[in-house]
Amino acid sequence: MTGADPKADLQRYLQAGRDARLWKTEGLPEYDVRRPVTPTGTNLLGLVKHVACMELVYFGDAFGRPSGEAMPWFAEGAEVNADMWAAADEFREQIIDLYRRAWTHSDATIDALPLDAADRVPYWPAERSEVTLHRILVHMIAETDRHAGRADIVRELIDGSVGQRAGNDNMAPGA
Repeated sequence: MTGADPKADLQRYLQAGRDARLWKTEGLPEYDVRRPVTPTGTNLLGLVKHVACMELVYFGDAFGRPSGEAMPWFAEGAEVNADMWAAADEFREQIIDLYRRAWTHSDATIDALPLDAADRVPYWPAERSEVTLHRILVHMIAETDRHAGRADIVRELIDGSVGQRAGNDNMAPGA
């Protein structure tokens, strides 16, 4: 951490979470990245899709910078939580590409606005819908890391792989 640039520090934490999130999908066949392994149906590809959508909403729509990305899973009549799983016609490459495009769009918003830039998240409760870029950055770091943790568990259930990233399992000795 530089200490001199809080925005860069926050962006670095966000990117570390993004990278960890994608790493959990690497080396697995298509079946395993979309297979639900918990009673709630949690799967690796759905977690990527969800976080991509949240970045597009929070760094795009919430700051008047829509991405133009089609997100039919939020359309009227879409199945509830359709952003949490991959449909039969959505493949790993498509969802990962969506996530990378979301990063690019989010990073452009982060680069363009000061941390105190204000706007609102219209579907949040009125008492907390007014937000700053700083608050959304912190929120997305937490959101990304929360779902990366869920991905840790899903990946461990699939093939026993654990850790934060390749070459750094971040596990206590003997764990």
